[in-house]
Amino acid sequence: MMNRIVIVGATSGIGLATARLFLVEGWTVGIAGRREACLSQLKDELGDSLHTRRIDVCDDNASEDLLSLISECGGADIVLIASGFGKQNYALDTVTEIKTMQTNAVGFTRMVDAAYHYFETVGGGHIAVISSIAGTKGLGAAPSYSSTKRMQSTYLQALAQLSRMNHSGITFTDIRPGFVDTDFIKGSGMPLMMTPEKVATSIVRALKARRRKVVVDWKYAILVFVWKLIPDCIWERIPIKK
Repeated sequence: MMNRIVIVGATSGIGLATARLFLVEGWTVGIAGRREACLSQLKDELGDSLHTRRIDVCDDNASEDLLSLISECGGADIVLIASGFGKQNYALDTVTEIKTMQTNAVGFTRMVDAAYHYFETVGGGHIAVISSIAGTKGLGAAPSYSSTKRMQSTYLQALAQLSRMNHSGITFTDIRPGFVDTDFIKGSGMPLMMTPEKVATSIVRALKARRRKVVVDWKYAILVFVWKLIPDCIWERIPIKK
């Protein structure tokens, strides 16, 4: 293994924190994001081991851009999809819901499929996705976010089955963090908030162990276990507020 990772959605937050950890360990790292100025600044800061490319996962040419970044890195052993969008949306603003769907469902599918086809051509690899514990249940505070995160986990499961059917040799990791102190929920007052650096440490460990699924961290693992036990007829009556 040549220790090469490409992270989509790494100009800030969990993706960037994960990229920094892999760089410290001597990996070749490629990062992608929408903000070109951030990418340029990170390239200047982190040096030649870091490769960058502007990618908006909602663009039609995003798949080709991802393959170009992989090529610039000399190939990839792991592709981590960390890009995403989400807001609390009690008013059910349709624009917000559709933007979330476009990023977390359509853009996500575009990136994961591109990575899958790449690894098929090179004889195997490792696809990892940062989904969320929000995919455990439908959240009235964030309908499209929780729905798309559930979709991401299910899609990854389907690809894991497909890879085995086709003997593609692709490993999958579904990373499900709890509440993380990023721009999406900063100042929301969510409980048990974690730092991106804490989550990144767990991600690096999970990727090295090639774990299939991981909930970050143990407190959220307990919470998810309890959530799954709650019948829908009761869950839908729980007024979850920020």
